[in-house]
Amino acid sequence: MRIISGLWRGRALIAPAGEATRPTADRVREALFSMLASRVGSFHDLRVLDGFAGTGALGLEALSRGAAHCTFVERDAEALKALKTNIAKCTIGTTLRPDVIAAPVESVGTAPLPCDIILLDPPYGEGLAQPALTRLAERGWIAPGALISVETSRKEVLDTPYEVLATRDHGKARLHLMRAPA
Repeated sequence: MRIISGLWRGRALIAPAGEATRPTADRVREALFSMLASRVGSFHDLRVLDGFAGTGALGLEALSRGAAHCTFVERDAEALKALKTNIAKCTIGTTLRPDVIAAPVESVGTAPLPCDIILLDPPYGEGLAQPALTRLAERGWIAPGALISVETSRKEVLDTPYEVLATRDHGKARLHLMRAPA
């Protein structure tokens, strides 16, 4: 698994051993960032939240493409170790200081500033996306007009109050791209 584009293009990322973390496949990440880039143009000055961060591949991809800041949210101890290693590997020698919240996305506190892009890749089949979106909205993490990406399995149904911009299937994964109300 590698960063696809930007400042850290080609940089390898580590993943924790075992089945607890399911990193987003490179081709799915590439499709997601293509959909995002076609809507935002540049990632510069954007604030990003990578929920259910795992290895941090989604948030690190956004930072590599110029995002101003990323907050990573992850609860699994082994995933947190890999995440922190990947962040350190990518941000060494830069002024970037991403935040890491070691907690379930469904229990995050109040946002210091709202985020322009929300990236959620919850475990498949556990119904965590909707409670996470609700909590993030209640706690001010979702900026007006923010783009929201949720990856689910193809079998899952995502009931959302947000405007659905695109739904794309990639292997076992389904990407849902939405926009929060302005």
